[in-house]
Amino acid sequence: MLSLFAACLAASPLAAQEPVWRHGSALLGQPRYTADFKHFDYVNPDAPKGGLVRLGVQGTFDSFNIVVAGVKGSPEQGLGQIYETLTTSSLDEASTAYGLLAEAFTYPEDFSSVTFRLRPEARWHDGKPVSVEDVIFSFQTLKANSPTYAFYYTNVVKAEKVGEREVKFTFDEKGNRELPQIMGQLIILPKHWWEGTAPDGRKRDVTQTTLEPPLGSGPYRLKSFDAGRSASYERVKDYWGASINVNVGQNNFDEIRLEYYRDATVLLEAFKGDRTDFRTENSARNWATGYNFPARQEGRVILEEFPMRAMGRMQAFVLNLRRDKFKDPRVRRALNLAFPFEEINKAIFSGQYERISSYFYGLDLASSGLPEGRELAILETVRDKVPPEVFTTPYKNPVSDSPEATRNNLRVADQLLREAGWELKDRRRVNAKGETLTVELLGDSPNDERVFLPYKASLDRLGIVTSVRIVDDVQHVNRIRAFDFDVVSGIWAQSLSPGNEQREFWGSQAAQRPGSRNTAGIADPAIDALIDRVIFAKDRDELVAATKALDRVLLAHDYMVPQWTYLKQRTARWNRFSHPETMPRNGGAAFPTIWWYDEAKAAKTGAPR
Repeated sequence: MLSLFAACLAASPLAAQEPVWRHGSALLGQPRYTADFKHFDYVNPDAPKGGLVRLGVQGTFDSFNIVVAGVKGSPEQGLGQIYETLTTSSLDEASTAYGLLAEAFTYPEDFSSVTFRLRPEARWHDGKPVSVEDVIFSFQTLKANSPTYAFYYTNVVKAEKVGEREVKFTFDEKGNRELPQIMGQLIILPKHWWEGTAPDGRKRDVTQTTLEPPLGSGPYRLKSFDAGRSASYERVKDYWGASINVNVGQNNFDEIRLEYYRDATVLLEAFKGDRTDFRTENSARNWATGYNFPARQEGRVILEEFPMRAMGRMQAFVLNLRRDKFKDPRVRRALNLAFPFEEINKAIFSGQYERISSYFYGLDLASSGLPEGRELAILETVRDKVPPEVFTTPYKNPVSDSPEATRNNLRVADQLLREAGWELKDRRRVNAKGETLTVELLGDSPNDERVFLPYKASLDRLGIVTSVRIVDDVQHVNRIRAFDFDVVSGIWAQSLSPGNEQREFWGSQAAQRPGSRNTAGIADPAIDALIDRVIFAKDRDELVAATKALDRVLLAHDYMVPQWTYLKQRTARWNRFSHPETMPRNGGAAFPTIWWYDEAKAAKTGAPR
C-alpha cells in the first residue's frame, strides 16, 4: 500500500508518490489471484457456448429501469446480465474484488478515497465506450433517486474525473476499508442513452418507469419480453469483455429466459411440467414430497444440494420497536417463549430445519458461550450501555420439544408479561390503562398461514389477542416501508466480511428512514458503536471479535423472534446442464453463471420448449 507522510511534508515533492494500481483487493489480507491470472479456478474455461435456460420467477415486473425505487423486477432477475459494475468478486474468496469495467484501482493507506481506471476496450452495446462521465452520472443518479443507494453512499462526498479514463471517489471518513469495494459495486448506466430520445421521440427520464429495452454493456441484452409475464435475454456475440479473466468460462448460455408466475404453487407445477429448467427450493415440504413425479424417477430431473459456506443469515419475526407495546424486552422475550418452533418444524417442515440462534448464523462470526479475549475487551467499552447478561449468560432460544417444555415456556412468558405490566383479565392481557395487548402477524403469501396460525394459537393461550393478515405483495412492501406493522418476517443475508451494510440493518440512522433494512427500528448507541468496530476492524481477528460482540448484544435485547434455516441450497433441474467438477467454495450452485448447456444430456432428457 502507499505510505502516508507526515503532514509537515505534505507540500514536499517527496510526498507526491505514484499511486499503487491494483488488479484486485481483499478486504482483509491479500487477493488469491495474481495480476496475471487467466481465469477463476472454479470455472471450465472450455465450457461450450449455446443453448437455452428457462428460469421461473415468482412475481411480475413493470419496468426495466433499475433506478426507480419500488419497481417490480431487479438486476437479479435479468437486468444484472445487462449492466456491469466497476469490479466483480470471485466465488472462492471472502470479500475480494477484481477489475471488471475498471482494469485497475488505487486507494491511499487511510482509505479516504478510491480511483478507478476504466478499461479502454469497455463498450456499450451500441459501440460507444464506457466513460468516466457514465460512472459519475450513475453515482449521482442512483444516489439522488434511490433511498437505498443514498444511504449506501452516505460517506461518498465527491465523484470527479481525474484522467481520461480515471474517476475518483472521495469519502468523508478515513479508515473505512470497505468503502473502496463498495464503490466498485456501483452499477454503471449509459449517460448518453438516458439523456437521449426514445424511438417514439419521447425524451427519456431516468426517474420514471419504462419498458423500453435498456442499453447495457454486459454479456447479455434484452431480446424480447411480454410485459409482466416473461423476458428473454440473449448472449451478446461481440461482447467486449468475453475474454477478460474474470469472465472466462462464464455466461455460457445463448439465451436466458425468465418466466414470471404470481403463485408459488403454480411456479412449482410449471417446473414439473417442463416449462422451466432450474429452481431453488425453499420449501421443506416441497423438497420432501413435491418432486415425486415420473421425470425425477426416470433421471430426467435431478435434485442436488449445494453447501452455503459463505452466507450466514438472520431470519426472524421482526417486532416493530417503534410501537410502545414492544419496547419492553420482557414482552419481546415472552413472544419468543411462545413460538412453538419444534412443533412447527416437525409438523410442517418434516424436521428439516434448525433454529437460528445468531444474527450471523452459519458463519464463524456467530457468538457462542461467554465472551472472552478480544471480544470481551470490545464489549468492555460498552459495558454500561448493554444488558448485563451479555457478560454472564449465553443466548439460548427456548425449546418446546414436549408438552411439558411448552407449558414451562408459557409459564415463564406469563411471568414476564406480568412483570412488564400486562395482567391477565378475562383471558386477555391488559395493562394499567386498560389497553389490550394485541399482535397482528402480517404476511404476503397464503403459505405464511401454515406458520402464523400455530404461533397465533400459542399467543392466544397467553391472552395476547392475535390476528393473522395476508395482503398482496405490493401492500406488504408498502406497509413495511411505512413501518405500519406489528410483526412481519424478515431475512438478512450476511457475508464472511460484514461491514457498512450493518448500519443499514441495525443502525440508528436507518431506524426511522422509510424503506430501510432496519425493519425493527433498532436505535441503540452501543450497537452503533459496535457496528463501527466491525467497519473499522484492521485485521480478520478484530473483525471476528467485533462481529461476535455485535451479535451478542443484538441477541441480548430480544429484538426479534428467530425462525429457522437450512445451511444448504436445495436445487432441482432438468438434466440438460453441466457444471465444473470443482465448484466454488462460497458460491452455492452458482447457476447459471458457471454452468453450460450439455447437448448429450439434453438429447436424453429432451430439448426445452
